[in-house]
Amino acid sequence: MAYLAPAEFVTKMVDAGESKLLMSTRDTLIRAFMAGAILALAAAFAVSINVNTGNPLIGALLFPVGFCMLYLLGFDLLTGVFTLSPLAVFDKRPGATWGGVGRNWGLVFLGNFAGALMVALFMAIIFTFGFTEAPNAIGVKIGSIGESRTVGYAAHGMAGMLTLFIRAVMCNWMVSTGVVAAMMSTSVTGKVIGMWMPITVFFYMGFEHSVVNMYLFPSGLMLGGKFTMMDYLLWNELPTVLGNMVGGLTFVGATLYSTHYKTAPKRVVA
Repeated sequence: MAYLAPAEFVTKMVDAGESKLLMSTRDTLIRAFMAGAILALAAAFAVSINVNTGNPLIGALLFPVGFCMLYLLGFDLLTGVFTLSPLAVFDKRPGATWGGVGRNWGLVFLGNFAGALMVALFMAIIFTFGFTEAPNAIGVKIGSIGESRTVGYAAHGMAGMLTLFIRAVMCNWMVSTGVVAAMMSTSVTGKVIGMWMPITVFFYMGFEHSVVNMYLFPSGLMLGGKFTMMDYLLWNELPTVLGNMVGGLTFVGATLYSTHYKTAPKRVVA
């Protein structure tokens, strides 16, 4: 499947980070919007599978279809740019600055949120026949997810916040591994297999993904979930964004860059 060695695909990671920093505002927003929308649809798909089958493993095994689609189409998730964009600054690429990284992250956040919010509205309409009926079983489940993963964390105080943060770190360790895995192969089959494995792990383990949550929680509010927008922001989205940033940049981006791109000198054997 045309596997690339680590030194080769990490070079592609740095190149991708540079490309994202230099991309126009229009293209950045369009690609982020579509990524948020497709991932949101995949989340709705997975929850529907879980409700209809009663088996969350099946939902986790099939959720990656959305992730694979959006990356094969060249769209961008916040979790991916957390990992890739800073590498261009680390490598001192021309025009790569921390200000540019912040701009890229901000635009991708806005685009992802807008795309996920659109799908949240569309699916809420479907689950309630245009808000004329109570939510169906899938809509009720989405509302309960919003409650358990906002006020549920808040009920545990700082221990809940720590748990949320660690789940977000672990999430983007896996998700960014999926982003990088797509660069390990030059064939579609190889890319899909590489992406599928870590994304299945993240979803089944219930880790916190900032873009998936941009769909689940606004949708939950529309469907009668017993939590507020402030609960969502303070007890999920903002800590999740921070944890995703730490997880992707620390355990994937900086790690691979430091050991496969800026390799330390070899030991001299006497």
